[in-house]
Amino acid sequence: MGELLQRLKPRWLEKRLEPADSPAAVAASVVLAVAAALAVTVVLFLAYGANPLAAFYELFHEPFGTLRGFGYTLAGAAPLSLIALGAIVCWRAGFEYLGFEGCFVLGAAASAWLALAAAPGGWLAGLPFPFFLALAIFASAAAGGIWAAATALLRVRSGGNEVLISLMANYVAIFFVQYLVSWPMRAPGSLPETAQMPRATWLPFLWHGGRAHAGILLAVAATLAVWALLKKTRLGFEMLVMGANLRAARYAGIPAGRRMVAAALIGGGLGGVAGMTELLGAQHRLMDGISGGVGFLGLIVALLARLNPLAVLPTAILYAGMSVGADAIERRTTVPTSITLILESLIVLFVLAAELLRRYRVRLPFSREATEAKEAKR
Repeated sequence: MGELLQRLKPRWLEKRLEPADSPAAVAASVVLAVAAALAVTVVLFLAYGANPLAAFYELFHEPFGTLRGFGYTLAGAAPLSLIALGAIVCWRAGFEYLGFEGCFVLGAAASAWLALAAAPGGWLAGLPFPFFLALAIFASAAAGGIWAAATALLRVRSGGNEVLISLMANYVAIFFVQYLVSWPMRAPGSLPETAQMPRATWLPFLWHGGRAHAGILLAVAATLAVWALLKKTRLGFEMLVMGANLRAARYAGIPAGRRMVAAALIGGGLGGVAGMTELLGAQHRLMDGISGGVGFLGLIVALLARLNPLAVLPTAILYAGMSVGADAIERRTTVPTSITLILESLIVLFVLAAELLRRYRVRLPFSREATEAKEAKR
């Protein structure tokens, strides 16, 4: 099989002795991938008769060149960052968890229950906001963490496939929240949603008139916490060893089962806090479909950040900004939003494909190495 693959490999690709893992090589591969995605998108803009420069201007000016748009960008980046950080913790520990959509909606439901209890006449009425926020973070983290840990226990105890289990568990969590907003927590009216959360429970906005809220500050704190966990603690080191080689980790005496459950608790907890930030920072009511697929988009952010916690926040801001810019393009040009979605997808595909350039070197026909190889054959 190895000989067949070697024959099928293009002659202009030469395998490197070691993968190019330097920060410059990683950054160069990402830049090339984004440039290639933009080049393909130019063709799509031209097909619609739109000026590519004007379209790209609208795509990036609205989310990053206006205060209003930047506020929406930061609001969208907060849950994306938290979910991406949770995915990094799980994946770096060798736990291939994909159930963050479920963690998100359950975290939102837990914080909605507390926020409604803080309404006038509720059992949490009059609780100072700092204490309420701490309670909401704990409740949402517990809901998401326990949900993810259940999958980890199934993996540890019975050897189940966490990818399949977590994907199916997403629908269980989504339908459970759908039940909550359709009956026991439903506000009077026809729509399946709760009453609006009391104003005193909302996350504070960062500036007057903007939509950016304190959830982005929670994302910054979580970024530093996850980086410190993986780089500076024994627990994080043992998780990294598990992710690199599970058999070696067990041989070294690392309690792999307990560490995997711990990774699920931390990662799922971050997913639950993401739901809390979306509920109390942006939506302000629990409704059917509150996630909008954020639980899966956060996984894309983690992949684009190459599982580096410090790269998550800028990646999430860029990704959220493109979503804000897509709406601006549709309003002000003839280009539909779907082209921006294609651009986002192409960036992901090209970034993943750029991994090939870190493992193989392109040998051009007129390069010095190719010339020397031809002379050696003669």
